Amino acid sequence: MSALGHTVLYLGPKSGTCLDRANALRRIGCLVEHIDLRELLPSTVWVDRWTWRVGGHWFEPLLQRALPAQLQQRRFDLCHVDGGEWVTPAVIRLLRRFAGRVINYNIDDPTGPRDGARFAAYRKAVPHYDLVAVVREENRPELEALGARRVRRVYRSADEVSHAPRTLTTVEHLTWRSEVLFLGSWFPERGPFLRELIGWGVPLTIRGPNWHKAPEWAELKAHWAGGSIGGDDYARAIQCARVNLGLLSLQNRDQHTTRSLEIPSLGGLLCAQRTAEHQALYAEGEEALYWGDAEECAAACQQALNDENRRARIARAGHDRFLRNDHRNEVVMRSLMHEAEACA
Repeated sequence: MSALGHTVLYLGPKSGTCLDRANALRRIGCLVEHIDLRELLPSTVWVDRWTWRVGGHWFEPLLQRALPAQLQQRRFDLCHVDGGEWVTPAVIRLLRRFAGRVINYNIDDPTGPRDGARFAAYRKAVPHYDLVAVVREENRPELEALGARRVRRVYRSADEVSHAPRTLTTVEHLTWRSEVLFLGSWFPERGPFLRELIGWGVPLTIRGPNWHKAPEWAELKAHWAGGSIGGDDYARAIQCARVNLGLLSLQNRDQHTTRSLEIPSLGGLLCAQRTAEHQALYAEGEEALYWGDAEECAAACQQALNDENRRARIARAGHDRFLRNDHRNEVVMRSLMHEAEACA
């Protein structure tokens, strides 16, 4: 499928990596109509809480009424569903009135244990998509067991624009400078790990939401520099950190995360948990630093901070390897367009 001129109905949040992927489709020549399904549902927080606890299929009647009103008589070559926690089989049947093919891309773990009932509707809808794309090898057999017609496993990707290195001023360097940065949300296993790093003397900065929930908050609070950041500030924080930590979500069966691509894309030094996928992405000690526990992580950070030439050399090599690997949004979106064309 040549992307140029193809019309795509894109369903997903108008923020974060989802917005990046929609914009990547635009950059490769697609005409994109982007609708956030959450905006078609009541604004109350109880919609999200109900989705996580019981399932998004409860909101099917609302979407069946709202989508035709939004789309009217328009016709699209492809419908790309990003995530899909509210998209049921009936909603997919509705979408086929407007699009020739309906595919799904999900960077979460929709068949895993972490997210409760959030993806209950997704799991029921899997057999009705022409193509489902996921970022974990474990998802492939699980989706096939659910009746998926065609499953594509991809690595996550960084964005050619959002995660391109910025030219920074001296003031920006001073504002965003940190020695060792963890940029991400609180999860229960992360608090003890970061507390242990602090105990080993790592000069740590934490940015991200919900850290006040950590039982270790009393020890972490002095290292917390604020909540969620995005856009240019996200890029500045990574570029101005001498070392960037890559932590995984154990319940989410991660072997790499979006940070694994975004940090090297921005020219930052990645210091991440040692996994088979991380080792496939970057050579250990040459293009990234890896560790197996907090003590080894602390030692890797200290060695990098004590040898600026080595630190900068590994960061540059990691950036160059990222470019060669080509795990970028435009590449992934183009490949999914081609695979969707091959679907019978």
